[in-house]
Amino acid sequence: MEIVIVSLLNGLVYGMLLFMLASGLTLIFSMMGVLNFAHASVWMLGAYFAYEVSRFIGFLPALIIAPLLCAAVGAAIEVWGLRRVHHNGHVAELLFTFGLVFIIQRSVQMIWGMLPMPYRVPAALDFPLFTIYGANFPAYRGFMLFISALMLLAIWLMLKKTRIGLIIQGALTHPNMVSSLGHNVPLVFTTVFAGGCGLAGLAGVIGGNYLVTESSMADAMGPIVFVVVVFGGLGSLGGCFIASILMGMIQTFAVVIDASIGDVLKPIGIALSSETLLGEILTVPMARIGPLLPYLLMVFILLFRPRGLMGTRDT
Repeated sequence: MEIVIVSLLNGLVYGMLLFMLASGLTLIFSMMGVLNFAHASVWMLGAYFAYEVSRFIGFLPALIIAPLLCAAVGAAIEVWGLRRVHHNGHVAELLFTFGLVFIIQRSVQMIWGMLPMPYRVPAALDFPLFTIYGANFPAYRGFMLFISALMLLAIWLMLKKTRIGLIIQGALTHPNMVSSLGHNVPLVFTTVFAGGCGLAGLAGVIGGNYLVTESSMADAMGPIVFVVVVFGGLGSLGGCFIASILMGMIQTFAVVIDASIGDVLKPIGIALSSETLLGEILTVPMARIGPLLPYLLMVFILLFRPRGLMGTRDT
């Protein structure tokens, strides 16, 4: 029971971090139809910006300043990059954002170097929040849950209950009508792209010291974020939330499970021989194949439901 509860809490924390990062990508795609390959690179910039700001004026100011800097980077990318290649189609947009991945990564390496940064959990949040079955749950993880839940509530309220949300949704489905009503649709697109990058920056602020702030952190997080977005359904914020929690739980529980599928089948009388290919695969401990599970689930859902769990666009 101790392992289950602790893993459940850790999976929830990691899943909500995934949601913070993937929600910005989902909003950008649902609004603009752009699958931004450089989204994880912006998350990396958020961590590095937070590290620099926290060195001088503290963590709480970094929680605001770093996402704003990432939003400014996103606005510049949309205005001077994506807007210029948009008329060439989605392939040009994908290639442009793919090129940004290498530009941002090399820029980070030139400025901050290749070694991990000493970006640490702030001292004010570095204490056990509570103890369960003898295991301490850090206060910083509780803070991460609070910020991610607050962000989820803020996004929902903005999109569903405000005039800005109505304009954004209207620009998605009827851009010409929104433009005829006097709204600047290109500015709306820029705002959405900048907002999505700001969310990635916020995830970088609170995730950079939870994980490791280094120049390869975008490579580590980028693939799983796209798995979350595809599995949940391209353009669906609700699907993104469900997929984030599911992937967080799967990866967390897989690490602590030392059994294999073959071990589960033994009590019902099915014995597998490791001499065959199938038997060898099914007798591999779950902890060893845990990192592969999200990608296997993505392949599975693409085979039977190409739109994802709650998607509105074909993948």
